[in-house]
Amino acid sequence: MRHLFQFISALGIALFLTTFANAETIALREAAQNIGNYSTVEGVVSQVSKSRGGTTFINFGGRFPNHVFYGVIFKKYAYKFQNLDGLVGKSVAISGTIDLYKGKPQIILFSPDQIAQR
Repeated sequence: MRHLFQFISALGIALFLTTFANAETIALREAAQNIGNYSTVEGVVSQVSKSRGGTTFINFGGRFPNHVFYGVIFKKYAYKFQNLDGLVGKSVAISGTIDLYKGKPQIILFSPDQIAQR
């Protein structure tokens, strides 16, 4: 039973990595047309900010509230991410499932592997 669990876990990780590697790269302005799709969104980071509750926002295409797209890191995952302020002004790609929140497309980030500096 233990080996079956390990096999299923390894298979899940392999599928995640395969999906990540094959994600379609799209421009910031295309994100809103790809809601629900697993994609890589690429653009220049305009702002990195943190809410009072500890949620981190990586804004693209303008500073809040004029941003076009953003990445979200909830407080419980923030410890995994380092030097996010260093992304401002740099071309960055974020991979994940695109959701719509308050009229703006976003990707929720769980792992630093979802972020790549270009």
